[in-house]
Amino acid sequence: MSRPAVFLDRDGTIVREADYLRSPEELRLLPRAADAIRRLNEIGFAVVVATNQSGVARGLLTEDDLAQVHRTLQQRLAKRGARLDHIYFCPHHPTAGRGRYRQECSCRKPAPGMLLRAAEELGLDLSRCFAVGDSPRDLIAGRQAGCRTVLVRTGYGGRAEAESDDPLPADYVADDLAAAVEWIVEQHGTRSGR
Repeated sequence: MSRPAVFLDRDGTIVREADYLRSPEELRLLPRAADAIRRLNEIGFAVVVATNQSGVARGLLTEDDLAQVHRTLQQRLAKRGARLDHIYFCPHHPTAGRGRYRQECSCRKPAPGMLLRAAEELGLDLSRCFAVGDSPRDLIAGRQAGCRTVLVRTGYGGRAEAESDDPLPADYVADDLAAAVEWIVEQHGTRSGR
């Protein structure tokens, strides 16, 4: 049977927003983020990061540097009893990229490629999944993949909410990841008849 999952953007959702986070030393978990991820782990959701990382395309860091950042993220979460099932990233940019990284792709959000790939590789039921992020592009990717969506006000989310003239494609708006997870748990319980 396919599992439900929560797709999380990285910067501004799990960790503090930093322009092109380049090293593990710059990584700062947001308050309550590890606790929220641990709660999802405990109730059986797969927790998957799907993150645009055009800093690679721009030459600001390498894929090896990014892997080191992600290992550190996993280690810091593990110290708090939380884990990510997988981290997907898009290293491309359509105009600012260099070499093979300069391209239009199906993985750069708002395209749903990372979510679709995760569903195939991890056996996820997208109709039971949620996408959480601090940007409209996170929500659009989630919608295109068939997920319910949550905007968090951390990172760029509060500004996106305040500046948007059109309704954001969010099923729910939460102050932070922990509040988003509370809503997701409630929705999951309602859908499963608990």
